Amino acid sequence: MRLLRIMQAADVARSIKPAVCPEVMEQARVIVERVRLGGEDAVRAYASDFDDRSPSAPLVLAPDAMQEAFDSIDEEARQLLRRVSDRIARFAMAQRESIQPMTIDVPGGKAGHTIEPVRSAGCYAPCGRYPLPSSVLMTAVTARVSGCKRVVVASPGANPLMLAAAHVAAADEFLCVGGAHAIAAMAYGFSGFQRCDVIVGPGNAWVTAAKQIVSGVVGIDMLAGPSELLIIADETADPKLIAADLLAQAEHDVDAVPMLLTTSNELVTAVERELADQLESLPTAATARSALANGFVVRCDSLSQAIALTDQIGPEHLEIMTRDASSIPEQVGNAGGVFIGSQTAEVYGDYGIGPNHTLPTGGTSRFSAGLSVASFLRLRTWIEIVSAEENRCFASDAAQMAGLEGLSGHAVSVHARTRV
Repeated sequence: MRLLRIMQAADVARSIKPAVCPEVMEQARVIVERVRLGGEDAVRAYASDFDDRSPSAPLVLAPDAMQEAFDSIDEEARQLLRRVSDRIARFAMAQRESIQPMTIDVPGGKAGHTIEPVRSAGCYAPCGRYPLPSSVLMTAVTARVSGCKRVVVASPGANPLMLAAAHVAAADEFLCVGGAHAIAAMAYGFSGFQRCDVIVGPGNAWVTAAKQIVSGVVGIDMLAGPSELLIIADETADPKLIAADLLAQAEHDVDAVPMLLTTSNELVTAVERELADQLESLPTAATARSALANGFVVRCDSLSQAIALTDQIGPEHLEIMTRDASSIPEQVGNAGGVFIGSQTAEVYGDYGIGPNHTLPTGGTSRFSAGLSVASFLRLRTWIEIVSAEENRCFASDAAQMAGLEGLSGHAVSVHARTRV
């Protein structure tokens, strides 16, 4: 049996799974509603069931606990967290500086927008089989750079590495629970813990479902569920690198989706051989092997067909390993993050070379983008009319539009100022 199944191009669209399946959505809805109604008691009950958190353990930790965890890890790890944090912050600061207030002239005055950060950010970071301090840094550092006054990190348990990363990110609170109940707690709050305004970060299917459920109550960044990698490759690509990158994605969890689109028959065979060889020595082979079963390889007639299939899939991560790799991204419409050329491992994005690793999955890159400072900012518009005389031409149009829509009160509001 092949590790990576061969699929026909015509079957790709039918293979795309939604970010959240209906069964998980219903289960998450029950959890979210119980937390909304039950508050702290419900959160504690779920924390005991799913997070191995004892009933007497605090649910929320303060900065001193994060500092203590940071001090407890070795110096090499402390310096590593600081370096990664600095790179994430540098990129986020550049993004923030690129988003500017704006003012234009309008009849009789001016209009524009200001840039306002949300006050309170909830940053979810998974901690399942392994702690993921990179997700703490990606979310909380970006929230802090954006100007949020309160930054909460939520992660199951109180893993020292996660707490240490939260300290480096200057988080204000650490919520020691995970899953859908953590999302609900940040959305609704409970006694002694205020609700957040925006919830961001990746997670499992229940986390993703809960974010979708509470999205009408708080802002969310995107639906960031099980990880995906799609590689576009031609005959010039190195099968060893392709296999290594597919396995790096597959080892995330058994729900990960590794995909390959290639114009080379020889590459299909070579990658399959490399996958088998590399699995032999990979400590996470069991997880990776299961995840490979979710993925596929498509032998494409041309790069144009590969690009068209990519837009159908809308992958979280897109690697391009072709002869003229730098020409491909401008032709792709839907992808969360793009990694150009054989030297650009997707792993570099995971671990903080700059751009954020929290990206849309399940085809949602068709309408959403990865986490950035923009996820925590609001463009608030304003209008100021100072000259009724100069505004007269527009006021006349406004009164006529009110008439077209049958809203006489709108017309009265205009007439009261201009007597048009």
